[in-house]
Amino acid sequence: MQLTLKSLSEDRALFEKAGIALPSYDIKKLQETSPENPVWVHMGAGNIFHGFIASIAQSLLNRKLLKSGILTLSAYDGEAIQRVSKPHDHLKLNVTLMPDGSKELEVLASVAGEYLINGTRPEDDEKAKGFFKSKSLQMLSFTITEKGYALRDIQGELLPQVQKDFEDGPDKCRSAMALTTALLLERYRSGAYPLALVSMDNCSHNGDKLKTAVLEIAKAWISHGYADDGFIHYLEDPLRISFPWTMIDKITPRPDPEVAKELASIGLEGLDPLKTARGSFIAPFVNAEKPGYLVIEDSFPAGRPPLEKAGVLFTDAKGVDLCERMKVTVCLNPLHTALAVYGCVLGYKKISDEMDDPLLKALVERLGLKEGLKVVDNPKIISPEAFLNEVLTQRLTNRCLPDTPQRIATDTSLKVPVRFGETLKNYQKRGLDASALVVLPLAIAGWLRYLMAIDDEGNSFELSDDPQIPDLKKQLEGIVFGDPESVGEKLKAVLENSSLFGVDLYKAGLGTKIERYFKEEIAGKGAVRATLKKELGL
Repeated sequence: MQLTLKSLSEDRALFEKAGIALPSYDIKKLQETSPENPVWVHMGAGNIFHGFIASIAQSLLNRKLLKSGILTLSAYDGEAIQRVSKPHDHLKLNVTLMPDGSKELEVLASVAGEYLINGTRPEDDEKAKGFFKSKSLQMLSFTITEKGYALRDIQGELLPQVQKDFEDGPDKCRSAMALTTALLLERYRSGAYPLALVSMDNCSHNGDKLKTAVLEIAKAWISHGYADDGFIHYLEDPLRISFPWTMIDKITPRPDPEVAKELASIGLEGLDPLKTARGSFIAPFVNAEKPGYLVIEDSFPAGRPPLEKAGVLFTDAKGVDLCERMKVTVCLNPLHTALAVYGCVLGYKKISDEMDDPLLKALVERLGLKEGLKVVDNPKIISPEAFLNEVLTQRLTNRCLPDTPQRIATDTSLKVPVRFGETLKNYQKRGLDASALVVLPLAIAGWLRYLMAIDDEGNSFELSDDPQIPDLKKQLEGIVFGDPESVGEKLKAVLENSSLFGVDLYKAGLGTKIERYFKEEIAGKGAVRATLKKELGL
């Protein structure tokens, strides 16, 4: 079997015998007709797009609730299109990794065309413009990661490409946000038709980030004479252009070579993962967990497909915000960070293996169930208790997920203000005594212990990427493994830094406790495990 239209036609019985679910619609017809009647365009077709969003569209197509496939745009990585998508006729194999170790397989064909719009393929540029001139287009969605919306560096200076895009205008721009704005300008000039711009990236108030970037570029182009004032009025009119907030949640690791071997063993050949020149890991398949949550603010001025019939949850902006805060501040992300830092220090290579460790299992259970849930605001559209229990019993324990503490430990310094600081703020708002917390300060102490880059056996290890590591390591300079007294006052500047944690940890009543935990954890070999055992009472 090959993942191609020819093989699907000639070897259909083999696919069915292997238990691989196939599309029930005419794939070739979909690919031919969708560009003429575009409904849904997506920018940034990576793993989470294929493992989640494309499968939502597939569900609707199978039930004839959607008549047009998704058309994807890429601003950067044409390699994925040339090396993976085109050789496989835009098909993708969705591998769902079940908690019991089994796998569900489905051929996805909901992507009806893929286009590179960075100026290297003029024919693709023209086709993309055509989609945005079409009145039938209802939504442009995004999964380009949070940095894709950034116009400035950490010093607040315009990124070089963005500065060039400001000056060169819509016909020569290259950054994702400028290309988006250029396509919107085409739509404005062709009739000012309505459209929803839907960021599905995992960042807070993602719709606002997208809107801010688009408006800044549009204003720059107006000032340079590339567009008239009516363009900004068009973009700022919510009855014509909307930027709904969303919350997305689905663990979608990079394609696992072991999965490719298993697929080869049942007769599916040629699906090995590749690494692009940009460092992306791609494959003709995507592997992901079963649970998935997509919550969207229901603001679609041009109408929308019936996404709710494929499991998408619709609410207002406040509901999206509460769902996102529930996940990021209590029910998933803080647990992930605690497992990541302690997993690295204790030598684990898989998150699921950590959940077999009674100490780490107790750590995250208490972090979520005992210390977090009592201050979480209930979004009602999703039950925090049910969500958290699913995380603890099905998601973190899923042995098929090749997710590592080393990956999750990336950029921890940028995550702790939300993952831990927001819970502490909620304790303060509700008049609760945060100084009585045990597990949350243990998680913070574990992160500081992780920053020493020495495991619990006294061996050095490599820290995951994090832009603030050089500065943090400088502040911890002079602290010696095996010598708690070397800590002195060296943690004070870190723990009282409200920019880092969202709160001054001493004012929150936890600074001294974290110092004590940290000193215990650097006492010598096995000290981390001994500290966890003592503080958790196990």
